[in-house]
Amino acid sequence: MIALKLTQVGNSVGVVLPKEALIKLGVEKGDTVYLTDGAGGEMRLSAYSAEVAEEIALGEDFMDQYRDTFRALAK
Repeated sequence: MIALKLTQVGNSVGVVLPKEALIKLGVEKGDTVYLTDGAGGEMRLSAYSAEVAEEIALGEDFMDQYRDTFRALAK
């Protein structure tokens, strides 16, 4: 567990992530992270985007559905 302190950032409050956390999340300055609701009222910070994952799944389904068509077009 990594303890984080809240700090004033202009009119907002922010959290500074230590290098260890950035490495574990696989993110760097300028990337987007997501704070989502977890079980039992917890909050989870991740680099995972549910929207992107859903779009990828839809794309994979589309490619599976039209696999033969894509193969024919590739010839």
